[in-house]
Amino acid sequence: MTTAHARRSTAARPARVNPRRNSGRQTAFRILAPTAALIALFAVWQAAATWGDTAATILPSPLRVVTNGWGDRENIAEAAAATLQITVLGLVVAILAAVTIASLLSFIAPLRMTLLPLLIGAQSVPIIVLAPLFVIWFGFDAGPKIALVGIVSLLPLTLSTLQGLQSADPDAAILLRSMGASRWKVFVTLRVPSALPYFITGLRIMTSFIVVSAIFSEYVGAKTGLGIYMQTEKNLFRTDLVFAAVFVTIAIGLVLFAATYALEALLLPWERRRKAAQR
Repeated sequence: MTTAHARRSTAARPARVNPRRNSGRQTAFRILAPTAALIALFAVWQAAATWGDTAATILPSPLRVVTNGWGDRENIAEAAAATLQITVLGLVVAILAAVTIASLLSFIAPLRMTLLPLLIGAQSVPIIVLAPLFVIWFGFDAGPKIALVGIVSLLPLTLSTLQGLQSADPDAAILLRSMGASRWKVFVTLRVPSALPYFITGLRIMTSFIVVSAIFSEYVGAKTGLGIYMQTEKNLFRTDLVFAAVFVTIAIGLVLFAATYALEALLLPWERRRKAAQR
């Protein structure tokens, strides 16, 4: 091979891309881009509150929100702990109920055709209507609020899990049955692994609004919680503390949302590798 031919062959080869470096750049961008957008948003907010003709009771500056929120951190932490308890327990109830219902519906077609429209219809009832009824029926304890959060958050996870259970390869199911596998064996070895990505997606959707459901449930009969805290401070025209509680609510939602990625990495390590290969 001549030197010129070797040079042309070398030039024709595509440059090798280091996947680790590429993944690191994408991770850095995912962190830096929203951080920069958040900093810009707070800068605009601070400028509008500082130089705008707006009272602090209407639009407090971010600096005022953080400073006064930190000053009242003990009350905010107590309220956040109460809301977090309702949120996490409601999430557990929703997961257990959704997985159980989706499994039963995947096994029994008549039950699926009967209950699925009822579940969809029940999800259309606003939580602000259900909350007073739960207080009248079950009292002011934490149990009704946990059940309310679980019921409101139930449908997305049930539908996504059910779709995942039904998305299993039918040819693989036929093959397993031909090899003597029982219906339960097919369910455990084929349908459950197929449903896990759908389950994670539904869980991710659910975590985006479950904290709001917990806060709404506090408006009727709760003694403490972020919803009660915000309502009290609103009546006192402490808009800065209302915003501080909102920030804590957002932080809880983001932590729960990020936890779904940790759960995905634990349950579906192959899915993480597949997504990395597609980038």
